[in-house]
Amino acid sequence: MYDIVILLLIIDNGSVFTQNLIDFLNAKNFLFEILTPDEINLNSLEKYDSFILSGRRKNEKKINEINSKIINYTVKSNKKLLGICYGAEILSLTLGGTIRKLRLTQKGNEIVKVKQENSLVSKEINVFESHGFEIAKLPDSLISVGESQNCKNEIIQYKGKSIFGTQFHPEMSSDGKKLIQKFCLL
Repeated sequence: MYDIVILLLIIDNGSVFTQNLIDFLNAKNFLFEILTPDEINLNSLEKYDSFILSGRRKNEKKINEINSKIINYTVKSNKKLLGICYGAEILSLTLGGTIRKLRLTQKGNEIVKVKQENSLVSKEINVFESHGFEIAKLPDSLISVGESQNCKNEIIQYKGKSIFGTQFHPEMSSDGKKLIQKFCLL
């Protein structure tokens, strides 16, 4: 009998909340590696079963290019992906959507309501927001499965795939951590 080993790659795009994600995954004994975009070998992605794209602090062209290549790889190879905040935004942008700068930064707790059946959440969840941009228009391949009072694309999903994005930071709330755990166990 063989144990199945699921290996997750976290792409650390410089979010101030990445350590919270790492601490949670360690507490749950998930097997993962953490690499920055500069450390990633795009020719070695096949060894990973799933990917999490963290948030970021600043906009850099190279970070965007690497994250877009990872997104395209996951779509083509049918691998799992969770994009957090910036990760959701670059997911939408890579596939043909748009984002917009907010007049005021969204920061604090928010209730997200589920609009469509999905494998991550089934009821409203309390989450933590911290972003200055948001997804404005989704491409045809993505659907919105969760919304809040302030954002209509809080949780997005690629149609028919285990590729998700959250505008919020799930690593910063207990409901969000449950979402991450469900993603890791898909």
